[in-house]
Amino acid sequence: MTSAREPSVVGRPNASVLDRVKWWAADYGYALGRQLAILAPPWTLRRRRRPPRAWRHDSATLPEIVLVPGVYEHWTFLRPLGDALANAGHRVRVVHGLGINRRPIAATAEYLGEQLSTLPVPDAGRVLVAHSKGGLVGKHLLINSGAAHQAAAEAAVGGDPAAAATEAAPVLGLLGMVAVCTPFHGVRLAKLFPDPSIRAFLPGDETIVSLGRDTSVNGRIVSVFGPFDPHIPEGSALDGATNVLVSAPGHFRVLKAPATHQAVIEGVAHLAQR
Repeated sequence: MTSAREPSVVGRPNASVLDRVKWWAADYGYALGRQLAILAPPWTLRRRRRPPRAWRHDSATLPEIVLVPGVYEHWTFLRPLGDALANAGHRVRVVHGLGINRRPIAATAEYLGEQLSTLPVPDAGRVLVAHSKGGLVGKHLLINSGAAHQAAAEAAVGGDPAAAATEAAPVLGLLGMVAVCTPFHGVRLAKLFPDPSIRAFLPGDETIVSLGRDTSVNGRIVSVFGPFDPHIPEGSALDGATNVLVSAPGHFRVLKAPATHQAVIEGVAHLAQR
């Protein structure tokens, strides 16, 4: 198992225009492949959309992982990341009913919280592991699930989590979130798309602005991103969060990179250690 050391940001490398074009093409090729992966003959479709058996094992000491995909992403889009977390010993949970995540951020967060509330809280707690829009959904859920009260309690007792536990306990057992390539500051490129599901990422959108103003849970977020993201020129670094730059470029292809898997596993360990 990896160390629970705190991840850190490394320098953002320079890249040529040709490199960026290559990364962009490879990124969309990977995304198309992942989307086609859920297509199958009718007699195998249900099996392919069922979480792997290996994801179901329980651990008394490691947090349960809840996967939150991005917009237009079925949960199977995150299968490589889920496999890596399961191999590290975590139980990996999928919340069904999100579809391809086109509903508004607030409504999706509310649904996610309702579904998690019907399940017993693991002894080691839960960590959300999200991609893109999933990170916005996750932050919304953290703010509105009681994690904000926990953070406030820690501040009131000098940052001592043990003392804070006597004043507030995270609802749903949420310890925090590891978000991969999340547009915390919005995406100006969203103006190029007429689809409301995409335009919801505009920097001036009410939900984006509201989430940006609320920094109460930023300390419980690990933001992971690569050196080049064609979808988020604004970047995914978040003030007050643990920001981790990995070597893998792209918005989608970064999900399959071993460097990303390692950063996410270490990010979960960091949140659990807190």
